[in-house]
Parts: sequence; structure tokens; C-alpha cells
Amino acid sequence: MIKTIAERTEGAWRPSPGSIYPTLQQLVDEDLISALSEGRGTEFTLTDQGRAYVAEHGEEMDNAWNAGPDSSDREFHQSIGKLMGAIHQFRSGVSEEQRAAAIEKMDETRRALYKILAD
Repeated sequence: MIKTIAERTEGAWRPSPGSIYPTLQQLVDEDLISALSEGRGTEFTLTDQGRAYVAEHGEEMDNAWNAGPDSSDREFHQSIGKLMGAIHQFRSGVSEEQRAAAIEKMDETRRALYKILAD
């Protein structure tokens, strides 16, 4: 599902499992989808109530998918994704020195970005 969303948004949005699974659970709780566990995966399908919601809000949902980012926005979001990927590498399996250097570099980068806005 994450891969499909990333592909449909041309990389502008690549949701994390931490955002997908709570959303899916909320949709199950609201009886808009049902979940069927099969082996290692879970298959989600629309319920009757979910199909009714889609029918009622179909145009709104189409607009959300069709309003893709322009190329500069897409490039910006892809850059954010690449940066976050690198940052996440420092969450575990690195030395304290490496983590400290990463924090210092992130702080420098944050200050540099604010300076660009101030100019």
C-alpha cells in the first residue's frame, strides 16, 4: 500500500507504516473497511458503508489523486524524503560520535534554511 501511494503521487508522498496502520485501524473502527488476515499480510476491502462513502465523495477523492504536485513541488518533496531516509539511518546502530555529528549537521542545516528565508 505504501509503495502504491508513493507511485501514484510520483514520490511526493511516501507514508510511513506509523501513519498507515493507525489510519487503517480507524477506517475499520468506522466500519468503512474490513480487514482479513491472510498469512503474513492483511487484505482490506470496502464495506457497504465504505462503498456508500466513496460513492458520495468520489469527486473529492478523485481531485485529491489528480491534483499531483508540479515538478518543483515534487522535487522538493523527494528531497525531503531522501533527507529523512538519511536521518533515519542514525536512529540505531551508530556510535555516539556519529550521532553527535549528525545532530550538529542537522542543526547547521536548519539554521542555513532559516537564513535563506530571512534573505
